[in-house]
Amino acid sequence: MTTISGRTAFVTGAGSGLGLAIARSLAGRGANVMLADIDADRLKAAKDELLHIHDGIASLHCDVSDPEQVDAAAGATVERFGAAHIVVNNAGVAIGGAPGQIDLADWRWLIGINLMGVVHGVQSFLPILRRQGTGGHIVNTASIAGHIAMPGLAPYNASKYAVVGYSETLQRELAPEGIGVSVLCPGWVRTDIHNTGAKRPSLDSATETLDDMLATTPDGIPEVIANGIDPALVGDLTAEGIESGRFYLFTHPSMKPMTELRAAAIAEDYAACSADPRFRDA
Repeated sequence: MTTISGRTAFVTGAGSGLGLAIARSLAGRGANVMLADIDADRLKAAKDELLHIHDGIASLHCDVSDPEQVDAAAGATVERFGAAHIVVNNAGVAIGGAPGQIDLADWRWLIGINLMGVVHGVQSFLPILRRQGTGGHIVNTASIAGHIAMPGLAPYNASKYAVVGYSETLQRELAPEGIGVSVLCPGWVRTDIHNTGAKRPSLDSATETLDDMLATTPDGIPEVIANGIDPALVGDLTAEGIESGRFYLFTHPSMKPMTELRAAAIAEDYAACSADPRFRDA
């Protein structure tokens, strides 16, 4: 997609953080934007702000873990703006915990948002992009945690690795149709992602409290997030990635050596596999 101006974008998790920053950058480039979020107050504030940038702004409540709500959001976007060209599947949450001790309900909640929310966005909007026949672009928000497994964040890591793999598949499958795909993999950004676990299902039970949840947050995470980069930088990077057709969108060159360590470990075991006569001709 060579230009964003005049196009229509749908952005989830748009009430704050990365979603709002991305929506702000798209609106600033002349896109109509449908803001979607589960938090009504943040959604209203985001809409009020962006209307000062561009008059083509609308909003709706949407729980991305519910495919019917995402379907309805897709229909509402087309009804409001006449089309949809850019889909930003950004909504996400994070929880931490020790292996084998994370409530399964919390696992399902996180996967329902971080992974299935992305899947639902693609399922609902891809038929629209295809029907329009004018191409389009899908952005899926993963994380550097989709390339580096950080201790203490197993559910988050698992969901983000899945989003990266899903996005890599989509890119290969949709390129012949003229539909671009980007996977956003930021490092530390100043958002409240580390506080989203306050809504995890287990906190509704008598066995876990908010203090328990905060105690499972890996040491130092709140501090590094507080000192992270400005979300506005990631918003601009995302808009530029859409216009240039970039696939991977990274934010922290300092994290590249950690991804190289993973690649080196894979190469080392492939060397061992190649040296094993049982597999040499496989």
